[in-house]
Amino acid sequence: MKPFSMMLSMLAIGITSSAAMAEGASSLPNVSPANSDLVNRGAYIARAADCVACHREDYTGGVAIETPMGDIYATNITPSKRYGIGNYTEADLKKALQKGRAPDHMIYPAMPYPSYHGMKDEDISALFAYLQTVPAVDEEPENETDLPFPFNIRSLMFFWNILNVPSYENREGLTEVQQRGEYLTNNLEHCGTCHTPRDGTMGADNSKYLAGAQLGNWYAPNITPDEASGIGSWSEQDIVTYLRSGELDQRVYAGGPMGEVVAHSTRYLTDEDLGAIAAYLKVVPAVATENKVQPVDTSRLPLPINESITHDLLAQDDYLTQAKAGVDASSPEGLYLDVCGSCHGVNGYGQPDAGYAPIVGLTSLRRDEPNTLVNVILHGAEGATNTRPNMPGFADELSSQQIADITNYVRTSFGGVASSDVSADYIDNVAAGVDQRPFLIKYAGVLAILGIIAVLALIGFIIWNMMRKRRHH
Repeated sequence: MKPFSMMLSMLAIGITSSAAMAEGASSLPNVSPANSDLVNRGAYIARAADCVACHREDYTGGVAIETPMGDIYATNITPSKRYGIGNYTEADLKKALQKGRAPDHMIYPAMPYPSYHGMKDEDISALFAYLQTVPAVDEEPENETDLPFPFNIRSLMFFWNILNVPSYENREGLTEVQQRGEYLTNNLEHCGTCHTPRDGTMGADNSKYLAGAQLGNWYAPNITPDEASGIGSWSEQDIVTYLRSGELDQRVYAGGPMGEVVAHSTRYLTDEDLGAIAAYLKVVPAVATENKVQPVDTSRLPLPINESITHDLLAQDDYLTQAKAGVDASSPEGLYLDVCGSCHGVNGYGQPDAGYAPIVGLTSLRRDEPNTLVNVILHGAEGATNTRPNMPGFADELSSQQIADITNYVRTSFGGVASSDVSADYIDNVAAGVDQRPFLIKYAGVLAILGIIAVLALIGFIIWNMMRKRRHH
């Protein structure tokens, strides 16, 4: 990344003069004073729309998006005329973003056009101008989307779109700042794509808008202002801090898909835009869910050994060696010290200078359903920025009972919960996952075949009936 001054960032992004790039924002890649204001504004829109998460930093695509219908691979959106969108007009891009229609086929909603449907024309124009400037990559994709019948019939998306596009409707009575936050949340950042559960057609279930949803091995939590299960206790500044840095001390640390959102998108937004998102999230309807977060009991949280040890790696190593010597290696505490202690510290305060996250007080430890915590231990997690180390998964190294023991230990020792009774069977169930496909999706192939048979039978009956009538005449 190239560092720019505050004034240069303001000019390069090309937003309004009052929307200067905040000091806390990361320098925006691909912004250059050699480019026009429109192109640089398009680079900002690309980050706000989180294009990089699926299409990669070079926009060549290839990322597999896991869906209940199968893996859908993001395509090349560089100006390559053979493999990318080099032949697209701005009108073509607008149709793709707002209606899910490429020039020669329908697009699967893994590309979040149900949310992009609300993108403003001026933002699409800026994005189109920017995408024309990225280097064209004329390479055949390694993988292409190949879904099973009937999902491989892309024209069926026409009927799905009638039911599910657009995803959200604008609310009335919002302030100008909240309206901007609504636009960013619902359209560009498409937060509901992960945080709003799906209905039987795999469209957004807006009766539970932003109330949390399961995403394969990950759970996108409730981000409505509900106090017990959502983020009602967060201030607007808390939300801004989290979206900027990917963490809030003794509350939450962004990993997995949310870590990617922070790494690729929200950390690049201006403070003004992050503040608008925060203002909007504080006024969305609160939705209470069963997966509540227990309040922080600070009296149960451990204290650092001293003020300097978390920044002194040698002292931490010595302290860890002493701690291991005093406990049974097979006990829950011994397992934690052996597997987790070298990164997260004996007392859970991590190593800030080395980028290892503190885990004291995290909400994932205090949730009634600790699936997120278990999945992090099983499968690991990527940091919110590329300067932080990734956490490895231990599904192949530890038994279910050992993972259960570590889960219970960290929840009671560092989460402050009074008790935790996660069992090996619970770990097995989380590891196995749950078939999240709605009935229509799960049995779509069978239903499609039955439908074809029924249509053919109806046609046959009509022909037979017509022939019978002719014989009688």
